[in-house]
Amino acid sequence: NIHANELAESGGVQVGVVHGSLSVDHLERAGEAEIAALQGSETMPTMLPGSSFFLGLPYGRAKDFIAAGLGVALASDYNPGSSPAGDMRFVMALGCIRMRLTPVQALNAVTLNGAYAMGLSAETGSITRGKRADLILTTPGWTLTKLPYLYRSPFIRKVFLHGIPV
Repeated sequence: NIHANELAESGGVQVGVVHGSLSVDHLERAGEAEIAALQGSETMPTMLPGSSFFLGLPYGRAKDFIAAGLGVALASDYNPGSSPAGDMRFVMALGCIRMRLTPVQALNAVTLNGAYAMGLSAETGSITRGKRADLILTTPGWTLTKLPYLYRSPFIRKVFLHGIPV
């Protein structure tokens, strides 16, 4: 993985694609050249909206990447310097509120596409036969469309890791 185009269009996306990176991360400053470089590659564009929020940077152009036929992953970039929030519900909220993703697009970005970006899509990231059963059950009344907007409200009823309640 490579961190690219956080502060400027640096050519990092193109370097990541040429070298077969699983993902290129940040992309706050990615334009048409970066979208074109990613098309046809196996590299996942991964946007880190927590960094944009805490540093006052532009948010990644996720909708443009999706419109170009690319998948997009969202991640936290959890670290004390630029993104001291590791809560993926907050990441989803920023994806929907600031990046204008639909709740379904944001969920896909933090699950299936996030697993791909980490090289884990064969074992997790979706509810599929043969994959780990890492999932949550919500309290009654919660729907996918509520999750990003009420992200601080308690809604998790039960967590399962490897199919085992924790």
